[in-house]
Amino acid sequence: MTNEQILSASVIVLMMAAFLWGRFRYDLVAVGALLASIAVGIVPFDRAFNGFSDDIVIIVGSALLVSAGVARSGVMEYAIQRFLPGVKTVSAQLLILVGVVTLLSAVIKNIGALAIMMPIAFQFARRSNVSPSRFLMPMAFGALLGGLMTQVGTSPNVVVSRMRGEITGEPFTMFDFTPVGAALALVGILFLVLFHRLLPERQRVSADVHEAIDIKNYVTEAIIVEGSSLIGMTVGDLRASGDEDVQIVSIARDKTTSLTPLPDTVLQKGDRLTIEGEAEALDRLVAHSSLSVTGERRGANTDEDFHSVEAVVSESSPLIGRSAEALTLFDRYNVNLIALSRRNGRVTESLGQAMLRSGDVVVIQGSPESLPVALRELDLFPLAERKIRLGSVRRGFVPVLILVLAIGATAFGVVPVPVAFFAAAAAMVAFRVIPLREVYGSLDGPILVMLAALIPVSDSLRTTGATDLIAAKLAEVGTVLPPYGALALILVAAMAVTPFLNNAATVLVMAPIAAGFAHDLGFRPDAFLMAVAIGAGCDFLTPIGHQCNTLVMGPGGYRFGDYARLGAPLSLIVILVAVPLLLIVWPLQ
Repeated sequence: MTNEQILSASVIVLMMAAFLWGRFRYDLVAVGALLASIAVGIVPFDRAFNGFSDDIVIIVGSALLVSAGVARSGVMEYAIQRFLPGVKTVSAQLLILVGVVTLLSAVIKNIGALAIMMPIAFQFARRSNVSPSRFLMPMAFGALLGGLMTQVGTSPNVVVSRMRGEITGEPFTMFDFTPVGAALALVGILFLVLFHRLLPERQRVSADVHEAIDIKNYVTEAIIVEGSSLIGMTVGDLRASGDEDVQIVSIARDKTTSLTPLPDTVLQKGDRLTIEGEAEALDRLVAHSSLSVTGERRGANTDEDFHSVEAVVSESSPLIGRSAEALTLFDRYNVNLIALSRRNGRVTESLGQAMLRSGDVVVIQGSPESLPVALRELDLFPLAERKIRLGSVRRGFVPVLILVLAIGATAFGVVPVPVAFFAAAAAMVAFRVIPLREVYGSLDGPILVMLAALIPVSDSLRTTGATDLIAAKLAEVGTVLPPYGALALILVAAMAVTPFLNNAATVLVMAPIAAGFAHDLGFRPDAFLMAVAIGAGCDFLTPIGHQCNTLVMGPGGYRFGDYARLGAPLSLIVILVAVPLLLIVWPLQ
């Protein structure tokens, strides 16, 4: 080995050790590895920051923004309430999530399939009171397995198909990958659902302060307006429809009549409902039942017009002992009280008439200019920022349509994946699916920095010739092994290399070696080329080998070593299942 090859391997080994140690955050480790690589000369100055313009960084950042837009639209909450109201166990939820992602990944880009289903994972996590980490990594692994099933499912399949055409004159076809890929996907889904507890339950690293604050249910008021799906429903029907997390406290009709919300009480247009529940449950009901929050500012027609903030009523606040109506908040401070939570006791009065107490948590809504003034003059202590969206305008199915168009454009080859997802992210902002103030908060900076820093470090293996050396050693070992051993070696080698090269590059490096194995042993190359595609498409051991793994790292709060806890046994299962199946489906003679 040359000095450069030794230095490249040493930096990567030390970097992996630092990742597994977990003492420093992953982006700092990656930046340190990049600086070390520059210092020892294996990454030239003019290529040090190429990673920041790499397609993978664009894809992951755009996918995070697109997924946030789909989640913010509320469409996924509606889908769960409408079609999956009874799915409450973690295993059943996981089966649905992983199964759907796996099937979608067979026909669309796996990063797109994962982006579609991530918002549902967060909804399931809230419903089951578990961390999203219970779902996200199995979904990412399911997306990788689904990509194995068709030629268009993942980039390695496309590249290996083309290389088979160069070697034999006939490329693999669309469904040549299906027999082995479908079997691996089925076995993988069963493993991920049955053994998901191998994965430690993590909380998102950037968890907000409000998660440590015990906030009871909020009370808010809303009016049933024309076109609301609640018109003609009974209170009992509402609960039976899946909105059991929301309770109607009172019903005011015709400004003079107050009705007890009995199960057989029929809701009518114009009814003013006092409803109680968690913020997310209230938000779902308001958004999908077309209710008008009574505190909503008149004339506000976009999310850019007003913000909402949670705040605690201090002991010296002028709100104590007075109601929002008595203070005429909107006239005096240009803000509205739209929800109230009381730690000890239940709010039984209408929201505007409730006498406020010290310690109450209120949600007030107003313009970006008026909120700071109101918080200061009313002596309210704002809590950590939280996405309270009661009364905000939704864009319905617009974000889903944007995502579908992006995936369709890539599926039909109209534009490359990075361009499609970047355009989709821009459309989310242009159509105000995501307000400008939330755009950069939807991106996961540490993840993007880690990716950008790692790309030139990993590429140093190729530029220093270390990958060629590894390939030569593998060729020497492979010629003395039995056929199944050589096939397993190729599969394992591809799995080991793909975290440090992108998966398409892994195919370009490993496919000629695989074809050489087959030629030297007197075998047909098909099984060996398929083994390369499977190995390159199955990085279950690290968050850096595939963008799907990277995409869930931040939202899931995962550590570097978490991937191997679930991924190592899954990798072993893939090897044990794939090798005999390849020998059966693609005979060597």
